[in-house]
Amino acid sequence: MNDFLLAWIVLIPLLSSILLGIMYLFSIKVARVPNFVFTLLGVSAPFLSFIIGLSFFLKMIGNNEVFIYKAYRWLGVDGYNVDMGFLADKLSIFMVLFVTFVGGLIHIYASGYMKNDKGYGKFFFYFNLFLASMLLLVLANSPIIMFIGWEGVGVCSYFLISYYYENNENVKAGNKAFIANRVGDLGFMIAMITMFYYAGSNGFDYANLEANMAHVPVNILVFIGLTLFIGAIGKSAQIPLFVWLPDAMAGPTPVSALIHAATMVTAGVYMVARFHFLYDLIPNVGLFIAYIGAFSALFAAIIATKQTDIKKILAYSTMSQLGYMFIAVGLGSYSVGIFHVFTHSFFKALLFMGAGAVIIALHHEQNIFKMGGMKSKTPLVYFTMLIATLAIAGIPPFAGFFSKDEILLTAFGSGQYLIWGMGIITAILTAYYMFRLLFVVFYGKNYKQNRELYPLEKSITMPLVVLAIGSITAGFIGIPELLGGDNLIGIWLSDWKNSSLQVTHTIEMYLMGINILAAFIGTTVAYKKFYMYDMQKIPQYKGIIWNKFYIDEIYDRLLVKKLKSLSLFISNKVDANIIDMLVMGLSHGFIKSGHVVAKLQNANTRFYAFFMLLGISIISIHLIMVMR
Repeated sequence: MNDFLLAWIVLIPLLSSILLGIMYLFSIKVARVPNFVFTLLGVSAPFLSFIIGLSFFLKMIGNNEVFIYKAYRWLGVDGYNVDMGFLADKLSIFMVLFVTFVGGLIHIYASGYMKNDKGYGKFFFYFNLFLASMLLLVLANSPIIMFIGWEGVGVCSYFLISYYYENNENVKAGNKAFIANRVGDLGFMIAMITMFYYAGSNGFDYANLEANMAHVPVNILVFIGLTLFIGAIGKSAQIPLFVWLPDAMAGPTPVSALIHAATMVTAGVYMVARFHFLYDLIPNVGLFIAYIGAFSALFAAIIATKQTDIKKILAYSTMSQLGYMFIAVGLGSYSVGIFHVFTHSFFKALLFMGAGAVIIALHHEQNIFKMGGMKSKTPLVYFTMLIATLAIAGIPPFAGFFSKDEILLTAFGSGQYLIWGMGIITAILTAYYMFRLLFVVFYGKNYKQNRELYPLEKSITMPLVVLAIGSITAGFIGIPELLGGDNLIGIWLSDWKNSSLQVTHTIEMYLMGINILAAFIGTTVAYKKFYMYDMQKIPQYKGIIWNKFYIDEIYDRLLVKKLKSLSLFISNKVDANIIDMLVMGLSHGFIKSGHVVAKLQNANTRFYAFFMLLGISIISIHLIMVMR
């Protein structure tokens, strides 16, 4: 069904971004625009898009209706046509709903967090452009249009991570994120070019690709699946392209919340789910994806146990939770992976926004061991952060329990016991490092913290309450049959859900018990070590885990320095001795020849007459010789 309203889900934040940019330029060049104008325009956009998305969601209830809108022919070459098209099916609309809703709450939060920033209008210009790019990525009806949104979120992340560009370290962090994502994007482009070759002449949309993939040789399918996943690794910060994610904390906290909860990092998981018709044909590649997810989840959780920066702890927790999502989609349970994307969006946004509230209250302090005692000073922030911590730790009945339980059940039911075991260990570590953060920040005894707290705006605290409600209730859309419920997310996405798991209710019950036990083990260890922690005994972390396994240093030595040496060699040797010599040699030759020719232009009439006579004589002799 053709419906032009689909385009407006993307156009509203895009046009809002353009207007915000124009108003910001007007504000700095002509006359100041009040902040409430930027706020009204910036905050309203995601909620308007949410309302339109909700209208499509309601139309889809009870049927498998798909809505398509082709705005115009974007590219047409020798019968190969690519339309600027939008696709609303059950997957894309489900993503649109929580991307816009959670994104809207983050916008409200940002209006309070950034209210004193001199670039307030510019911030919302970037923010809404970021949201528009993510929505284009989600609603695209072909890989090429998806790639436009894919690159859009990449460049916006660069703008926002390096937002405080006066500090050179922030610019480096933005560059790092941008370059790491370009590596992944190369894989996406190679896969897209290969798919284009095999797509046929009926179009390059998902429906046509799905119809043609079954006829493509298996080795080519494997190549496409792997190169596509390279793009997902970069965007969703999995091993080995995860190094940009912790440094992305250089941006303002609302940026961290938007990147980690509603946009960018979830794009890789969505992309794998969107290409389910491809990965269903190459289960071995899917298993590889699941293993990368499992190792990334465990690796990030180990690093998070030793971090002291509150935002970096949450950054590594995002990488770890994304690993869980890739386990699910890699094993073919796409709806389970998207279910965890959904629940994660609530509790991760809440964790970042709660952390940001604490950071603001303590005048931008980010070291958890310089906080402490915040429970009595910011009770609302504490209560909501507690809910989010319970959710991410997988403690029932909070949201993360249901989705994480489904992922681990998928791993066990698929016979991937090593992946399941790594998932259980990751669950223990997740509960440990998250309750470590909670106990230190809110219960720690800090005798030096006597300074007055910065007051928190309602625009900062009220979104926390809404997200806390979501962190409690979001999981109930996926209550398993074992607990007497209907897995609504599975039913909603049933047309491509892998439901071949052979696990009895008895085994499922034991597995659920193990998951709960894992969460309580991690929580108990954190309680014994960090509850009412004395800040006079700040732990002195060192060693391989504290230094994040020296991955940055290894990359710097093996890649960055080598590439830098190569570029210097090209600049100093090849460019200077070959290219410059060639270019400068040609220029000197032209100059010398010009000097010779210039001697002929001496304004001497007799000199000119001589050469005219000489020329006429040569021509005359030639004609005489020819005529004879």
